[in-house]
Amino acid sequence: MVNNTLLNHGKSGMGTWHLGDYAASRQEEIAALRYGLEHGVSIIDTAEMYGNGRSENLVGEAIQPFARDSIYLISKVLPSNANRHNLECSLDASLRQLQTDYLDMYLYHWRGATPLAETVELMENMVQKGKIKAWGVSNFDLEDMQELHEAGGIHCETNEVLYHLGSRGIEFALKPWQDANAISTIAYCPLAQAGDLQDDLLRHPAVRQVAAELNISVYQVLLCFTLAQSNMVSIPRTGKTAHMKELVDCLDICLSPEQYAVLDEAYPAPQWRVPLDIQ
Repeated sequence: MVNNTLLNHGKSGMGTWHLGDYAASRQEEIAALRYGLEHGVSIIDTAEMYGNGRSENLVGEAIQPFARDSIYLISKVLPSNANRHNLECSLDASLRQLQTDYLDMYLYHWRGATPLAETVELMENMVQKGKIKAWGVSNFDLEDMQELHEAGGIHCETNEVLYHLGSRGIEFALKPWQDANAISTIAYCPLAQAGDLQDDLLRHPAVRQVAAELNISVYQVLLCFTLAQSNMVSIPRTGKTAHMKELVDCLDICLSPEQYAVLDEAYPAPQWRVPLDIQ
């Protein structure tokens, strides 16, 4: 059984997609990340792909005032680099950008052409070298996860996938399989930031009803929905301190069973298998 380290660091983290893209907002984004770290959100998720390293560079600067062991740092390797020729060099570049000598979690960003057994072997080698503490994957569907296990990937700790109130397809088959195998789920885009569906979610009477009952924003309702899931970490992305404060506040907000039922009725999980949503 996998010894899952991620879940020891809380239910919520900070996503960084598009952070670091614009020099004018750099200091505000750093301040937002530091606010989260100062208020108990210790997980930061980034990737070499985000801004071709700009996000990692920004995170590296943001974490400098903090003790390294107080932060759970995640980055991701591109499929084109998840092979014996490139993976370690790619990881070393991420470590330099992040100004650290190890990652707590290293994710295979999405499945590419490299045989899974090769990537698994490399991930395990990086653990042995102390460059990463643990590894996982991202955007893997059920068959990918099953094949990963068959390829020797029994130490995979997590799968990062798109998940929010309006996109619950993983609940039918993928998440139950992961739960049974002690593999956590990381929910990216928990506020539906990546799609047009967000406007419908924010305007829906059910979401507004729950927001009014709890005296919170509709964005917070969406985040609280993902935080209510078992074996899951939610990583909303924001570069604004005001929004980060809302994220932090959600750590102390629980949906009642009745409120959860209202949301569940408005946006029920599918009763059949659907393709994995990817953004």
